[in-house]
Amino acid sequence: MAETYRIGTRTSPLALRQVEEVLGNLRKFYSGFKAEIVGIDTYGDRDKSTPISEIEGTDFFTKEIDEALLNSLIDFAVHSAKDLQDKLKEGLVVAGTTFPIDPYDVLVSKSGLTLDDLPFGAKIGTSSKRRKEGLKKFRPDFQIVDIRGNIQERLRLVDSLSFIVDSYKLYTINHQPALDAIVIAAAGLMRLGLEERITQRIPFEIITPHSLQGSLAVVTRKEDLELVKLLSVIDSQEVALL
Repeated sequence: MAETYRIGTRTSPLALRQVEEVLGNLRKFYSGFKAEIVGIDTYGDRDKSTPISEIEGTDFFTKEIDEALLNSLIDFAVHSAKDLQDKLKEGLVVAGTTFPIDPYDVLVSKSGLTLDDLPFGAKIGTSSKRRKEGLKKFRPDFQIVDIRGNIQERLRLVDSLSFIVDSYKLYTINHQPALDAIVIAAAGLMRLGLEERITQRIPFEIITPHSLQGSLAVVTRKEDLELVKLLSVIDSQEVALL
């Protein structure tokens, strides 16, 4: 296999690790698979303020990558499957989705306490609507704080020492409220080798995970039938048939 394929991706450490995972899966079937990684800066990565709950199901994190695909600047893209918009742009197709490495949402707490043991009124940072609703239903006393950023940035919201700006307000280094804990996806921590940061895998009856959480999606142009077929070997349904 002589051709070198251009893979579009966001540029965060997690996004790059996800590309490596997909390449590893492809090379199980095509030992000579060659690829060039093309990092693409997306609006979703630059905008650190819009709550995730306001843009779920949109192309907030994929728009620029979709455009690169449609303009043939890249051959395919790798995404966290749950970041895909509800309806792909015309001309694009999901060639395959991988098995989830871990579907759970997890708690990372400053004190190592579980959801049951966190103090009354604890501040918990998270992003998605389903996580917020699950937490408030389980513990109405929790103060839920919107957070944005990559995994390392989110972990710093728990790790950072707060300092007093004035006699009434506490801030972290990013001027976000000091947090007792955050809720994020287990899969992201696992892919980055940070599984030891998990305080608790949150039971599904408290937070129901996104149906595609932990899976990766490979998107390409619908018209590139040979490439669609080539990439489909990583699809979880195809692999299950082997």
